Amino acid sequence: MDQQPSQAAKDDAGTDILRRIERLNDIGIALSAERNVNRLLEIILLGAKELTNADAGTMYSVTENYTLKFEILRTDSLGIAMGGTTGIPINFPELPLYKDGVPNLQMIAAFSALKQTTVNIPDAYEAEGFDFSGTRAFDQRTHYRSKSFLTVPLKNHENEIIGVLQLINARDTHTQEIVSFSEEYQKLAESLASQAAIALTNQKLISDLKALFESFIQAIASAIDDKSPYTGGHCHRVPVLAEMLGKAVSECDEGAMKDFNLSDEQMYELKIASWLHDCGKVVTPTEVVDKGTKLETIFDRVHLIDTRFEVLKRDMEIDLLKQKITALEAGIPLESLAALEADYHLEISRIDADREFVQETNIGGEFMSPQRQDRIRAIAKRRWIDTHGVERPFLTDNEVYNLNIPKGTITPEEREIINNHVSATIKMLDAIPFPKHLKRVPEIAGGHHEQMNGKGYPKGLTGDQMSMQARMVAIADVFEALTARDRPYKKGKPLSASLQILGFMMKDGHIDPDLFKLFIDKKIYLDYAQEYLAPEQIDQVNLEKIPGYVP
Repeated sequence: MDQQPSQAAKDDAGTDILRRIERLNDIGIALSAERNVNRLLEIILLGAKELTNADAGTMYSVTENYTLKFEILRTDSLGIAMGGTTGIPINFPELPLYKDGVPNLQMIAAFSALKQTTVNIPDAYEAEGFDFSGTRAFDQRTHYRSKSFLTVPLKNHENEIIGVLQLINARDTHTQEIVSFSEEYQKLAESLASQAAIALTNQKLISDLKALFESFIQAIASAIDDKSPYTGGHCHRVPVLAEMLGKAVSECDEGAMKDFNLSDEQMYELKIASWLHDCGKVVTPTEVVDKGTKLETIFDRVHLIDTRFEVLKRDMEIDLLKQKITALEAGIPLESLAALEADYHLEISRIDADREFVQETNIGGEFMSPQRQDRIRAIAKRRWIDTHGVERPFLTDNEVYNLNIPKGTITPEEREIINNHVSATIKMLDAIPFPKHLKRVPEIAGGHHEQMNGKGYPKGLTGDQMSMQARMVAIADVFEALTARDRPYKKGKPLSASLQILGFMMKDGHIDPDLFKLFIDKKIYLDYAQEYLAPEQIDQVNLEKIPGYVP
């Protein structure tokens, strides 16, 4: 007569199952809260091992190439821990789901994935229909004995297998001897696998949406950079500088910034805002953004003025020749016209000098003196005959206005058009329903031209009205512009000159003084320069000569 389990044994077994179900719930809660994929996979595997009292286990993921990739591997009795958060890579080859187009049903993990079913094997050495040669080889090398196997597929909401959970060697809770996986253990593992599939699918959906979102943002930034050959790369380089500054602030343990720290979400918010800070430039006319010279519109009008200079010279030459012909017909010796010819050559020299001056002025620069502006006005008073025979001023009012731009190549009206890109940026970003952790992106991106003293644009915010991230993007935007090598009207400045200008801007209340100091203290400028500046721009920086900087 068979001996029946005692009531106490039944009670112990029931209590154990209840405890494991309770633990299953705890693991499910942890799965729903975890955002790191490696930690998520570890929770799944370690939780399954705990629930089934398994000695070993492996987590596989299904790849796009129809293989099973080793993600995490654990064997307690051998002290093996690979993959996941361990930092130890798993160099085992991926398991093919198909061989020469034929389903690979000999490998238990592949079988479980292909058939979408759980496989529970009491003893691998006695199982038929599966290839355990690799398992036997492993056992021989390590003096291990792989016996009981429980292999469970992970299925997503679209009924697709996204992974496989494999547990090895269930242990008796009392004797620790290797036993088969019980029906209760199998149900617990399948329940966990179901929850795990949901958690992994959610995480993948979040990751895919995040990747899509970032790719879309970077596509917009690339389009803006590509719109103008003169600002190419600006929207890519500003985020680099902003993130370097954000990281330095978070790591700072002394000074004014020691108590300030950006969370992972705030760093991500800074990254997204930096990428989008110039998105409003999509509405800025190309001829204004690309205005490489003072007279440039759709084309550079300096060529029209060059033609007028040639017309002046042609008309003078024709006039001189007519006078010579008249003199010959009147019997006047040509020698008597020597003074007239000398005047002609002198005037031709003046015309060539004026043309060279206009061409030089058209390029633009840091400063155009009042004397040079007066010379442009004097040139404008010359007269020339157009193709209709009408005498006109040599330069139009608009040409004089543009040539006398005192700094750079942009008129105040064109500057206003360019500055409007910030308002356009804010308007565009305010229309986007950003999630809670990105709600401040419009403010950060839209504040990169505001100043600490309240004299920036478009809102005239003061420093205490700006977020720390907005102040970071402001410094990044200025420093990138100073050092950029792709501007039409200037060369990229060397480090020493750029930091000097940045120092003056800090003293004038344009940028945050604490961030400015950190920017120099942590040599962010140098780290950036070594990656993005030309070698000749990386000159010796004398910190003592940087205005407003105190080491």
